[in-house]
Formats: sequence, C-alpha cells, structure tokens
Amino acid sequence: MNISTLKRFTNGNYAIHPATAWYLSDLGEFHGKQELYTRQSPQRLKALREHALIESAVSSNRIEGVSVESSRVRDVLVSPEPLFRDRDEEEVRGYRDALTLIHQDAQHIPVSNETIQRLHAMTRGQIWDAGLYKEKDSDIIERYPDGRGRVRFCTVPAKETPAAMTQLGGDWQACLEDRWVPPLIALAAFNLDFLCIHPFRDGNGRVSRLLWLLQSYQLGIEVGRYISLERLVEQHKDRYYETLAQSSQGWHEGKHDPWLYIKYVLFIFKTAYREFVERVGETSEPRGSKTQLVLEAISKMTSTFSLTDLERACPGVSRDMIRRVLTTRKGQTVDCIGRGPGALWQKRGN
Repeated sequence: MNISTLKRFTNGNYAIHPATAWYLSDLGEFHGKQELYTRQSPQRLKALREHALIESAVSSNRIEGVSVESSRVRDVLVSPEPLFRDRDEEEVRGYRDALTLIHQDAQHIPVSNETIQRLHAMTRGQIWDAGLYKEKDSDIIERYPDGRGRVRFCTVPAKETPAAMTQLGGDWQACLEDRWVPPLIALAAFNLDFLCIHPFRDGNGRVSRLLWLLQSYQLGIEVGRYISLERLVEQHKDRYYETLAQSSQGWHEGKHDPWLYIKYVLFIFKTAYREFVERVGETSEPRGSKTQLVLEAISKMTSTFSLTDLERACPGVSRDMIRRVLTTRKGQTVDCIGRGPGALWQKRGN
C-alpha cells in the first residue's frame, strides 16, 4: 500500500505547521520583490548566473560522491567541446547541460516520465541504464564506518515504479490545478515522493534536484538562476539526509510526517533569497563581478585558506583572476603566509 504525500493533501485534512506558514510568508515577500532585484546590474546578474550554473553542477554531483578536480572545472564545464578524463567529468558536464536546458526552456518542459528519464540520461553519460527506470528492486542502504550496512528505506519495487511515477506526475498536475496545497508545499511533497519511489538504480538525488529547480521556475521562483540551490543543499547536507530519513518513515503506509522535509526545502529557498538580496538587492553597480565573487568568498573564510580553497568556492572564476585579486589585496585586507603555490592566506586581523 502507498499513499503519496501529494495524495494525502486531496481531502484537505491537514494543518500547515506554524514554521511552514512563516516560511511561506517570507518567501511570498521575497517573490514579490524578485522582479525589482532582477532589474539591477545586468553585468552582476550575468556573473551570478554563470557562477550558479557551475556551482550547481559541481555541488549536486559532489553530494553523490562524483567530483571533478578544481583545476579541471573550467575545462569540463565551460569548454564548448570538453575532453573528459573519466566518467565523473562526463556526469558533471551532463548535469550542467541539463541545467542549461532547464534555464532556457523551463516553461515548456512538462513534468512527465519522458522529461524525468531524459534528465537522468543527460546526467548519467553513456552508462547502460541511463534514462531507464530500475529493473531490479533497490533499497536505500546506510553504510557505517566499519563497513557494515543496514536498509534505511525500502523503495517502491521495480515492477511498480513506472505506474508510481505516472501517478506522481498526475498528482502534481492535479494538485496545481485544484490547489490542494500552496504550490511550494506541493513542490516539496513531490520531491519527497520522488525520492521515496527511487525510480532509478542510481542518480535519483541529482534528478530530484533538477526537478526541484524546474518546478520552481514553473512556479515563478527564479532565485535558483542566481544562487545555487544545490550548493546550499550540500552546505546543509546533514540536515538534508536527516529530514529525508525522518519524513520517509511510514511513507508506504501513508503514515509519514512530511513536514520536516517540506520545511527543509522552504529553508533552502529562503536561504537562497537572502543570499541573493545580499549580493544584488542593495547593489546598484558592480565594481567587477568576478572580483566581487572572490572578495565575498574571502570574507566567508574563517581561518587560513589557500588558492585551491578559493577555487573551490568560486568555480566559475579562473585561477589567474583569483591570484590577481589576492595580489591587489595583499597587505591591505589579506596577508600571505609562506611562499610558492601552496602558500596560505589569512584575512588581516585574524
């Protein structure tokens, strides 16, 4: 038996938690000012879009243990025809291409089986089951440091997956049309149901985040274009897994509590909007968009840091640009400790 989160909302027998209501109120206020923010400083917005695209591709894959060396990020994600060294690079680039598709044409991409399988195929490269729903049952296993493991969640059986995904897509459309719940709650509920169904053998987390972004654009929530939602999820990864584990308990029987995960999704949106306002809302003209990104990254460093640390924080900025910013600020706002490529830096006053 399974009663999806979205399906539970059909009878209107639910109460929105106070914290959820506060999130919705704050997000409504941010959304109302969104157009005002996006009219400011085209150069700055362009740099933020480019930066968010790269951050999202890197972070969403890194959450799943798929990574690219810092020195290779620009070659893999910016080059028109990159030459891949391994499968990880291919998958990160595929995610970036899927993001580009969503950014360019979100309003015309239906939330359907075809779209979901297409996004999976793009993010999984040439692997044999790219774009195909799982053929064997695959439960979610929690691994311990000593190598032991346990089944954390039993996903929907493989033979029932296509029907479950078709039902989920239908529930999403019906929920929006009939207004079962506020749209952002519906988005979070869909995301939870998708992860509980676990339709693919591998790559479910990445596809879930692409759908999160696609649906947010369709609801008019544009902040993901400028601030990487995936990077924020990675920064709050422990909370992500904790709320997902708690909200999925009892999902098959329709007895789960979805509100912890729903509040987490709304928290990510609010955090993104706050960062967006900090970066753009009060800025009339930039002094150099990529320079500003580096300076902001430096300001967030809490101890000594290296050139590589800044590359990781600013994946869309070249090493030469980062080095120039450090050189111009040396002795003013930052100090260099040591010599050579491995030298460390620190903010003055630390």
